[in-house]
Parts: sequence; C-alpha cells; structure tokens
Amino acid sequence: MMLRTTASRVLDDNDRDEVLALLDADPVANVFVASRVRSVGLNPARLGGQMWGFGSRGTLTSLCYSGANLVPVNAGPEAVHAFADRARRQGRRCSSVVGPIDAVELLWERLEPHWGPARAVRWAQPVMATSAYSPIPYDPLVRRVRMEDFETVLPACVAMFTEEVGVSPEAGDGGALYRSRVAELIRIGRSYARIDDGTVVFKAEIGAVTPLACQIQGVWVHPDLRGRGHAAAGMAAVVRQALDCFAPTVTLYVNDYNAPARAAYRRAGFKEVDTFMSVLF
Repeated sequence: MMLRTTASRVLDDNDRDEVLALLDADPVANVFVASRVRSVGLNPARLGGQMWGFGSRGTLTSLCYSGANLVPVNAGPEAVHAFADRARRQGRRCSSVVGPIDAVELLWERLEPHWGPARAVRWAQPVMATSAYSPIPYDPLVRRVRMEDFETVLPACVAMFTEEVGVSPEAGDGGALYRSRVAELIRIGRSYARIDDGTVVFKAEIGAVTPLACQIQGVWVHPDLRGRGHAAAGMAAVVRQALDCFAPTVTLYVNDYNAPARAAYRRAGFKEVDTFMSVLF
C-alpha cells in the first residue's frame, strides 16, 4: 500500500527560527546541519545547497539538507518519501547520504534504483557522545595545530580521509578544496594534533559546532604507532578542549566494524546514543 505523501518545499530565511527549533530538539544527531544553518542561514547561495521542509510554515515536522551531503532530519516515512521524490527529480548532486539509520535506509531504498549503485554503504555507524572530561589521563602533548604545521599535518589528513572514505581527497581538483578546508580548520582553532619531531602521532578536528554540541571528525593515529593508547589519550585531550572552548556536549560517529576506534572512544568517556547510516558515491 502506498503512503500518502505531501510535497516537500524549499525553505528560506523566513523559516530559520522554526528550522533551528527542530534541529535543536536533537542537538547531537543534528549538529552538522544545525552548524550550517547557524553560520550561514537558509539562503541556498550561502548554504551551499537547499533545505527542504516537510509541513507548512508553522507546522514543520521534518527537514532534509541537500548539499554536498543529503541529510534527513527527524524524517518519518511520509517525509522520507517526499524527500526521495524531490531528490529523484533533481538528480544526484551529493557525494553521500548520511543521517539516522531508519530514515537513510528508507531514503536509499527509494533512491537506489535511480542513483545506484553506491560506491560503499556503511549500514551501521554508532553515534557517540559525552558531556564530561574523560575518565582517563589526557595526552598533554596534543595541542592546537598552527598554520606553520600545515604541510606536516596535511599528509596525515589525506591519509585519514583515504583510509576512511576509500578515495583520495586529492582526486578531481588535485586536492585544492580539501587543502582549503584543512587550512580553514587550523585558522579557526579547531584542528588538534600531537606532533613529535615532525611526525604526526595523533590528530583530530572539531568539524561542526553549535551552542549545544560539537562534532569531532578526522581522528587518526600514525599506523606505526597504533595500539599504544594514543587514540584514547588524544581524544581525552580533544574532549577537554572541546568542552572548554566550544560546546557542552561532544559527539562523533564511527563505523560499527572499527572495534579499536570504538574501544578507544569508550575509554575516553564516550557512550553510544544513536546509530547513523551512510551511503557513499
């Protein structure tokens, strides 16, 4: 039996307060989208994509960010079907579909016949969060990365991205866009690393930030130095900085099959609070 669907609509800055209220209802799950809206608003030219809404003004129930990523927010079956219809008509413009597992699984079920096959599907990615300093000692050698460290840290960032995503960020434009993103995170004080004699031992970035939560990304330990506790101690240091400087809750998400990373994050005080799913193109 087909579900009755109501068409989605493209939102604008007149919807900002209602959009933020919906996003802030689940600040951990929605930290990425909320950070975009808070920083640039809903004008597509500034947002780098569109925000789709399900429900008329004053009764919004669901959102979908359609930019470099396609990200459903608080989307039940009817909303997912409406967003899938719009995405199918528009054609694929994103490099991934990511978000809460129930919504993304249903969205991909609708889109795969038109957009597939995917390069990879990460079926279960635990979302983890903490609001307290880590229970283990933090690594005092983890510090904010400075611009003079850029050329040292960049290869570690490229290695992390390639290992995690399965393709190099230097493909296509030669890495120009990725280099600018790495540099921007350094400039705004959201890149952290332990660098010993020119070698990056551990590194991580704080990607998305709102007044309610921030998201750690890009966690990486030098392959020759893994299994020595650098990840947990490094994360303890980054969590301390994140709580002191950015937001009262720190979150991240990780592939379910990455047992060493999940164990390190648990040691650093993170607990699993949700599950995401990602479809990569």
